[in-house]
Amino acid sequence: MSVTLNTYPYGKTKAVTLSYDDGRIYDRQLVELCNRYGMKATFHLNSGFFGREGYITGEEVGKLYEGHEVSVHTLTHPFLNRVPRERVCEEIRQDRVNLERAVNYPVKGMSYPFGAYDDEVLRLLRAQGIVYSRTTLATNSFDLPKDFLQWHPTCHHNHNLLETAQRFLEISRYLTMPLLYVWGHSYEFPRDNNWNVMEDFFRLVSGREEVWFASNMDIYRYVQAQRNLEFSMDCSSVYNPSAISVWIGVEDKAVEIKPNQVCRL
Repeated sequence: MSVTLNTYPYGKTKAVTLSYDDGRIYDRQLVELCNRYGMKATFHLNSGFFGREGYITGEEVGKLYEGHEVSVHTLTHPFLNRVPRERVCEEIRQDRVNLERAVNYPVKGMSYPFGAYDDEVLRLLRAQGIVYSRTTLATNSFDLPKDFLQWHPTCHHNHNLLETAQRFLEISRYLTMPLLYVWGHSYEFPRDNNWNVMEDFFRLVSGREEVWFASNMDIYRYVQAQRNLEFSMDCSSVYNPSAISVWIGVEDKAVEIKPNQVCRL
């Protein structure tokens, strides 16, 4: 029997996720575009800047980002590898507290301000309950991360986005679980006068039957649940100890393994 771990939810073979930083007022327009095209995004927010000129307010966070993910970007956007450990912890902890009050769910994802981190920052993130964090080091590839605390995106939206998306769509179905991860800042669209690039991208990828449109946390939780599946030695049965369904390939067909279920294959 051929059993493979190569399937996203509902048997989809590819995934797209978006990641936007800082919580600028242009997030409002980006969210509207995402909603129009059925895209899901993660918004990494500096809650210490809420209400400042050019930034969203704390009061609008829950409603504005409904259906998307809110994530940590620290309280005040410092270089985390250039401040004392105590401040690293406070920047993350207080941003989590503020965001969780705004959205009423645990906030455990993050992106690094300026893309800056080191081994000590990684250690402190774990202690603060962060389970993934995005860097700014684009890979131009579609691989899932080996370490979610050093999650490198595919590309910035200003760097050949449409060409990269076309290449992604043309990937063979036999490449294991390709992920297109796009990042940026919403203020860059009016600055560079290129909102059309994002809308053209959404038109290109939205509605594709083979693509799962997910937040960063959706991707993290699904991959972790998949990695935690427990198979019998001959792969004739599998137990899913997680709280979400996971799909696997069995003889080239997608099979759903429901939460807390043993499935005979």
